[in-house]
Amino acid sequence: MTRHYNFCAGPAALPTAVLERAQREMLDYQGRGLSVMEMSHRSSEYVAIAERAEADLRELLAVPDNYRVLFTQGGATQQFAAVPMNLLGRGGRANFIETGIWGNKAIKEARHLFGSAHIAASSAENGHVEAPQQADIALSDDAAYLHVTPNETIGGLALDFVPVARRGDGVEVPLVADLSSTILSEPLDVSRFGVIYAGAQKNIGPAGLVLVIVRDDLLDQAVSEMPSLFSYRQLAEAGSMINTPATYSWYLAGLVFDWLKRDVGGLEAMAEINDRKAAKLYEAIDRSDFYSNPIAVRNRSKMNVPFVLADSALDNAFLEEAEAAGLLNLKGHRSVGGMRASLYNAVPESAVDALVAFMGDFEKRRG
Repeated sequence: MTRHYNFCAGPAALPTAVLERAQREMLDYQGRGLSVMEMSHRSSEYVAIAERAEADLRELLAVPDNYRVLFTQGGATQQFAAVPMNLLGRGGRANFIETGIWGNKAIKEARHLFGSAHIAASSAENGHVEAPQQADIALSDDAAYLHVTPNETIGGLALDFVPVARRGDGVEVPLVADLSSTILSEPLDVSRFGVIYAGAQKNIGPAGLVLVIVRDDLLDQAVSEMPSLFSYRQLAEAGSMINTPATYSWYLAGLVFDWLKRDVGGLEAMAEINDRKAAKLYEAIDRSDFYSNPIAVRNRSKMNVPFVLADSALDNAFLEEAEAAGLLNLKGHRSVGGMRASLYNAVPESAVDALVAFMGDFEKRRG
């Protein structure tokens, strides 16, 4: 068996150690004679798995006691609807910092459900290559919360600060963040956010699971009529088990949390590795006249690095030769083209070294 280097934006690479452990436990979980996939989610064995996963996540992120951790389903896209349904029950309007495609999808969903949404700041005028700053943010007078996508996986645009969500009257409203592509890649001050949500299939685990971290005081802000599976309050009270959860994805997420703690050494150590990976790739791009990245330096994503070739006619050859060299899923999103290397936690530094070497060789032969 040969494991190649996977730069996919999602579903993304998983740590080899996690896959090997899951493989060992696949048919017989700790002597129980069945797979985790076959367990009742109400069994004492599975409840222990779920509780351990939450405890490890809380430790990694230093989640304060006044926050609930939910393991839910539907993808991060479902949260585009769930967030306004849970936070606009007492009136007000959803506010957004618009920095790319995913943030724009969240805006459209809020408008669809509630008729309007206010864009408090946007990078649309510059083509989403440079993000707004704190001084650019202008909340509406009726702002109920401010939603931000700190890292846009498609365009590779990242905020370089945590916004303060304060209206003109001085009232600070909750900050809501879609952290699907950056969560667990570095330390995070959870207390600065009202709601954090993240699809699992980048840094948490396999697709099929969504992590939501919500502050206690926001559990009673929901609209009066909503599906139970969308309700943060009901999910919190049911321990994320209103229905049968994504049990195997939850289990694998727990293995990833354990890997981050024991094998990596925590999020500070993970951040150092991720900094090195991104720096190596951006250095290779910047020292070349053959490759380029369009994003303002201060807003370059460490997780998703888009780049284009000087001659787009060589794109297919680049991708074909890269795959032959064991470098997978480097094709950019269909909406922007070019290339994209996603450098999530499970992508080893050796993968970046191999990519940089390939890029240099390809340029010598084709440039």
